[in-house]
Amino acid sequence: MALLRKGPGVPADASSTGTSATADYGKTASFLAIGVGLTGVITYVYFFIASHVLSKPDYGQITVLWSAVFITISTLYRPVEQLLSRHISEHLVKGEPIGGTTRNASLIQLGLAALFAVLALAFRGPLQNDLLEGNETLYWVFFSAVLFYAASYFARGFLAGQKRFGLFTALILSESVFRTLFAVLVAVSLLEGQSAVAIGIVAAPSLSLMVVPLAFARQARSAPAAPPREDAAESAVSMAHGSGFAAAVLVIMFSEQAFLNAGPLIVRGLQGAAAAGFIFNVLMLARAPLQVFQAVSTSILPHLTGLHTSDDPDSEREFHRSVRMVLLGIAAFAAFTGLVVLIAGPLLMQIAFSDKYSYDRGELLLVTAAMGLYLCSVTVNQACVAQGQVRRSAARWIACAAIFIGWNFVPLVSNEFHRVELGFLLAAGVLFGLLYLIYRRPHERASDVPAPGSAEELEMRLAAVDENT
Repeated sequence: MALLRKGPGVPADASSTGTSATADYGKTASFLAIGVGLTGVITYVYFFIASHVLSKPDYGQITVLWSAVFITISTLYRPVEQLLSRHISEHLVKGEPIGGTTRNASLIQLGLAALFAVLALAFRGPLQNDLLEGNETLYWVFFSAVLFYAASYFARGFLAGQKRFGLFTALILSESVFRTLFAVLVAVSLLEGQSAVAIGIVAAPSLSLMVVPLAFARQARSAPAAPPREDAAESAVSMAHGSGFAAAVLVIMFSEQAFLNAGPLIVRGLQGAAAAGFIFNVLMLARAPLQVFQAVSTSILPHLTGLHTSDDPDSEREFHRSVRMVLLGIAAFAAFTGLVVLIAGPLLMQIAFSDKYSYDRGELLLVTAAMGLYLCSVTVNQACVAQGQVRRSAARWIACAAIFIGWNFVPLVSNEFHRVELGFLLAAGVLFGLLYLIYRRPHERASDVPAPGSAEELEMRLAAVDENT
């Protein structure tokens, strides 16, 4: 339920209460934007160190492991995170207990984790021997990390639903810090080798869960002595409410994973782990700015939704002006990055990721252009969501993700690296064009407009948090 909308049975002062709550929400949510930006920087440091201390094949296997872990957890656990955040938020706004939602979500999450464990053990041979090149340690890191992330994503949804963005930020930041710490220990020779770097991927969700008891302890202290039990039918209706919006958000999130992580996995299947490490580094030219940009995308949505739902006659003009300003900023940043790449791109990539690889200036320029188009797509997507266009946007996202993946298996371009880079550029360009058409010609669904502070806006904020945190 949107905090700023009145309806039958809403007290007369609900509007002022909602305004105050929304102001507090905006203040605390700023922690999320800061945390996402810092998380992106720390995550980059992890790969910066790993690429310098490991050999090409060992580093390539780390990037394959990373991609496999984050595609798996995003597919399995993001739905439960979104379910928790949405329904806890709605129940708290309406003064209802959250026990039923929490119990239902925990059962779903446990079931998904158990299903993964059974399948991962049943297919251990192909996973370990084919995907991870026979490395038993990497297999168990993959297995354990996915299971620990079940708890991590449950905690994220729980904290976000209660709008406790301080602890949410502590959770995602601690994950990045603990992960990168293992790479640092290898760099200073206190630990050694690929296994130690890989363990950071499972240490991130497991050690970061130390902040979770703080959340549940506070919840226990603030909970009423004997809350009324939710009726099962009412809980089911609540969980089904807004399912179309939530499903569209999840489609967008899955599509983002395809853009960010499918390339290295495809190249791994075609050329091996060392080649996957190379293309991962090249795509980091797009990934690193995107991670920092998430701080902007988490902040722009409430601004745009506030303008879209405002009665001020100048609000619509300001809405489009805000979008143009961000797009111009992205264009300027992409142009500056392109100039730097043109002058010293290959050298800077070797400084950033070691001289084990050689980089082609033209390839880097392709990815730079794709980065600009992708960031523009993310921006226009937030504008579309603010206009109540999330379902139309989701259809374009999944179509372009399918185009990108399919392109990589069509040998129109013989070089697999060029195929991934060109495919990323083409798919990002098509995505931006399609989303821009929606933005300029919206067909609003009133139920999909995420008013500031609402459960819908919260879902999109979480979706804007990079999957690789």
